[in-house]
Amino acid sequence: MIIKDIKNKKNYKKNILLFKRKNIYSIKVDKTIEILIVPNPNGKNAHQDNVGIILEENTILKILSKRYKKVSITNIKNKKDLQKLVKRKPDLVFSGVKYFLFGKEKIWLNDYLEMYKIPYIASSKSALDNESDKNKAKKIIRLAKIKTANFFTTYPNEHLNTKTIPISFPLFIKPIKGGDSRGIDSNSIVHNFDSFKKKVLEIKKNHNLTSIAETYLTGREYSVGILEDSISGILRALPVEIIVKKDINGHSILDFNIKKNDEEKVIAVKDIKIFNKISKLAKESFKALGGKSLGRIDIKMNSQGTPCFMEANLMPGLRKGYFYRACVLNLGMTYEDMIFTIANTGLSSNLNIKN
Repeated sequence: MIIKDIKNKKNYKKNILLFKRKNIYSIKVDKTIEILIVPNPNGKNAHQDNVGIILEENTILKILSKRYKKVSITNIKNKKDLQKLVKRKPDLVFSGVKYFLFGKEKIWLNDYLEMYKIPYIASSKSALDNESDKNKAKKIIRLAKIKTANFFTTYPNEHLNTKTIPISFPLFIKPIKGGDSRGIDSNSIVHNFDSFKKKVLEIKKNHNLTSIAETYLTGREYSVGILEDSISGILRALPVEIIVKKDINGHSILDFNIKKNDEEKVIAVKDIKIFNKISKLAKESFKALGGKSLGRIDIKMNSQGTPCFMEANLMPGLRKGYFYRACVLNLGMTYEDMIFTIANTGLSSNLNIKN
């Protein structure tokens, strides 16, 4: 199914047709692309703080090799490997790595590549810093006058009683950092001080993180993929609605296990007014956080049906996650189409840094 903003109905169809025409592989483009990966000591799919996107590198290699002449996989094990990469000056580095730790030295990949005028995908350090800290992200969003739920950060024993809590119950509590709904479960919605204390302590014990508490939003939940047009730089919003079955308390909580087991339902946004409202908020949020190339903005409605920014992911997963499903439901893209679009955006939008 292809969902369209009524105002841009013709443009969406035109863009899809143009995209299909651009990706005819009879003549390969003379570009060098290196798919950059980093060793994972805990196993291929284990979580790594320094990796934003886990790549299916062999699949991506096959896809990009259909279109581009020189595509390879590069495994960065040390700083010398990284120095060799910049000397080769590929036309694009396709990677989900945020940063490298070489001893005590921390090198943010995209900033490093930009210093050597090498194009890349996704955002730079400043934007990734903005989105990774949920408190910082919401402060930036609020300064940009974008709607978000009231919030505050907290740690165990900071608040001695209900009177010191700055916003009213019910609250939604989650770790200040981390993705994939880690730390979110049926106890994340708290209605009183005792449950508040218990959840904040649990997050500190299990994740060693401060908590962020926000006004609990009772409305529908959305995730909006963002794709930057490779030529014009115009942002395209790709919203989907996420539906989760209610628990025994009557709450729909998109928790870690539901995401892990793929138990939620992801559908196209058919209501044009909602489509336009959440698209606008998502694009404004992406810009405010300094996003580039691609990303994902999570949004939830309040009880009045007003969309509110929840959090952002400026290095969204590409493997059957919400970003991929947003591309499928809004643009009719295959996985291959999506990879080509991301690579083409990287090549085109970064042309100015190679001059």
